[in-house]
Amino acid sequence: MLVDDTPERAFYLSLVLERLGYEVVAEISDPHKLHDEVLRLSPDAIIVDTDSPSRDTLENLCAITERCPRPIVMFAHDPARESIREAVRVGVSAYVVDGLAPERITPIIETAVARFEAFQAVRSELHSVRTKLSERKMIERAKGILMKEKKLSEDEAYRLMRKLAMDRNMSLGALSEQVITVSRLLG
Repeated sequence: MLVDDTPERAFYLSLVLERLGYEVVAEISDPHKLHDEVLRLSPDAIIVDTDSPSRDTLENLCAITERCPRPIVMFAHDPARESIREAVRVGVSAYVVDGLAPERITPIIETAVARFEAFQAVRSELHSVRTKLSERKMIERAKGILMKEKKLSEDEAYRLMRKLAMDRNMSLGALSEQVITVSRLLG
């Protein structure tokens, strides 16, 4: 998907991208349409060509990054540190200043895609670790509740929870959540 508010520049870049073997699924000039078009077309990557990223463009790119992340390459003429940092903050994988030479486009796009995929892998792993940590905390809390209420040792409380989870065909985390909920209701 190509995003450019200048029709002549968009036309040129679209031709270059197609010559390089990329399919341009849409050309967007209005940043307010960007989010909906990304949801509708699900492009593999987003290419933004701009003099300087507008607030509207950055806000819409941020929404895309949060809801339906994609590799984003931004070709800009604005070398200001703040513009670069803001673009990266909203999810731009590559911010290239005055680098629209056709022979550079493919390596830039490929690098942005690789960075995006690496970032997504780290993000996914972080989410998994946080989920496991949260579940571990719930298990410990539920175990503490059972130890106090039923006068059990830590091992006995854990064995009881495992048995109940297996008998009910549920995860230890889900059972722990139920133990905590019931404790709140009765407490």
